[in-house]
Amino acid sequence: MEQLHLPSFESRIRQRGRSSEIFDVIRKKFVSLTPEEWVRQHFVHYLNNQLGYPLSLISIERKLSYHGLTRRTDIVAYANDGLPKLIVECKAPAVKITQDVFDQAARYHLMMPVPFLVVTNGLEHFCCTIDHEKQAYSFHEGFPSYKELL
Repeated sequence: MEQLHLPSFESRIRQRGRSSEIFDVIRKKFVSLTPEEWVRQHFVHYLNNQLGYPLSLISIERKLSYHGLTRRTDIVAYANDGLPKLIVECKAPAVKITQDVFDQAARYHLMMPVPFLVVTNGLEHFCCTIDHEKQAYSFHEGFPSYKELL
């Protein structure tokens, strides 16, 4: 897998026939190791190991419904009170971060309003808040630590 612009971690990877799987510490099982999953797992470990987010307050592929459509968020981080605080949209490293990618993440934000929205392909990372009245993004340097969300 490609080297990302995220800290490395002790990944558990196994071969299953001709495909690889990586252990997901949130779902507590091995999942198919796709380029997007590689980014997602790196970001989960970054949230936990560097930014102090408890693993018990992170969900992966949370189902959301909006106007009869079902979508799944890549990563959602919650506060101790159970309120969602951060949504992360992960893309494979080969996928460019475009306006369409931000629009997809913003739709998740409409279904689950959170203070922070992150979009990453593992090489580029953007953290922002959304002003729905002005229909604009406000970008932030870095990412909020778990303590900053409380």
